[in-house]
Amino acid sequence: MPRVSVVIPAYNNSKYLRDTMRSVLAQTYVDFEIIVADHSSVDSTAEIIESFQTSANVRVLSPTPRGGGAMENWNRVSKEATGVWLKLVCGDDLLAADALAKQITAIDQNPSAVMVASQRTIVDSSGRQVIAARGLADLNGLVNGRDAIRATVRAGTNIFGEPACVLLRRDLLEATQWWTDAYPYLLDEASYVNVLFHGDVVAIREPLASFRVSASQWSVRLARLQSDQVASFHRSLREIDPSLLSGTDVLVGNFKAHINAVARRLIYLGLGKRMGDQDVVNSTT
Repeated sequence: MPRVSVVIPAYNNSKYLRDTMRSVLAQTYVDFEIIVADHSSVDSTAEIIESFQTSANVRVLSPTPRGGGAMENWNRVSKEATGVWLKLVCGDDLLAADALAKQITAIDQNPSAVMVASQRTIVDSSGRQVIAARGLADLNGLVNGRDAIRATVRAGTNIFGEPACVLLRRDLLEATQWWTDAYPYLLDEASYVNVLFHGDVVAIREPLASFRVSASQWSVRLARLQSDQVASFHRSLREIDPSLLSGTDVLVGNFKAHINAVARRLIYLGLGKRMGDQDVVNSTT
């Protein structure tokens, strides 16, 4: 049984999937498996996946039936994982070659950790750098899980980053009902929080993954929907455990969520001018 499972839920990622797979296969850490499934894509994603079927440690699942949103394929590949630690990499993201090695080292040095997160580089659909080192707010080193939850709430955004930045305990993800879409735009953050109720996180202030964005990814409507869901999520956490968050924590986090949504929209408008409104990437079905 491998110590780490890297799971890849692919969907219409034909333009980038080869690079994603190669970045995972190039890891300097060797005790890991790769599990990949296509979510019934309409492009050549399935054919690209098949081309890696004979690669070491790769297990290709049959296509995930259409429907169910991103959560369906994320949970499909995660439930097939056999490793103690799990990393989910979307089909257009990239890992640094030493990502697993550095995150496993952090775990070995901090036995109370149930999750490790790194910063990430934001790139556009052409692979050009947009932001060099993004994420984690003020977190550094070993951080109490409840303190980390409070920090992400007060930041009004997912400070832990996309799943490619994160390595977490598979058994705790399972115990907390896997990836949850109670708040669809917080599919990753809400699931991290569920895990962090059970232990600590190690924050590595170094970009170990790249997350790809496109100019057309963020509309005014989506900005409003996400900020509304962030606010609802914050309120639900306070209702579940009033000792975790104060009323001020929630107010500050909700205000920043709105500001962050506006700022993100401006960034994407800037990308649009630079790139000519290319197709949406990081699609989730």
